[in-house]
Amino acid sequence: MTDPEAEALGAHSAGGPTPPADIPGWFEPLLTRLRQTDASDFTRLPTPDGEGRRQSAVLILFGEQPEVGPDILVLQRAATMRNHAGQPAFPGGAVDPGDADSIACALREAEEEVGLDPSTVDVVATLPTLWIPVSNFLVTPVVAWWRKPHPVGPVDPAEVARVERLPIRELVDPGHRLRVRHPSGWIGPAFRIHDMLVWGFTAGVLSTLLELGGWAVEWPTGRVEELPTPGAAPVP
Repeated sequence: MTDPEAEALGAHSAGGPTPPADIPGWFEPLLTRLRQTDASDFTRLPTPDGEGRRQSAVLILFGEQPEVGPDILVLQRAATMRNHAGQPAFPGGAVDPGDADSIACALREAEEEVGLDPSTVDVVATLPTLWIPVSNFLVTPVVAWWRKPHPVGPVDPAEVARVERLPIRELVDPGHRLRVRHPSGWIGPAFRIHDMLVWGFTAGVLSTLLELGGWAVEWPTGRVEELPTPGAAPVP
């Protein structure tokens, strides 16, 4: 078991969990590259130590649908939430005292938020721990293969408005990609897909994973839009 405090120091084990033998071939290039990553591949911000910072984890769940191909599960926060209202995100949240490690946290949060059955999931990697300054969270992304997909949806509509499986072929479509500008001046990658604007931490991680997996294609990086409702948008 991994001590969450140790993970706060920026340690990670991208090659730790053993991928199942029957994992799809399209997954392997990404897993191979993840074993060689560090935090700088995902962010320009150095990961500080864990003192005074909140530990959390998110689940990056890859699945596959007939005639659609590989996809990634995301949720959209309820518009009434005090923090991150209406924003798309990976399932996840703060580490609880009862969580053995980041993997346990990510799976528990996914079960609580979207009704995911953890027994249908094979964890294949944990990514470098990343720092989100605005919330002072240290976030460990957990990558998993959805071996036996099943229906999922918002468990509590007051927290989660909707759940979507975003096909990789749509995520890499240049027509769905753009960059957004925050009032602070920050500019980062975004995706306009399934009637959602995915931006901030989630879009940044997605963009890097698409590159590492060898799926990304050239897209118009000069397309920059102002964030809608900027007064409600936290700095990424």
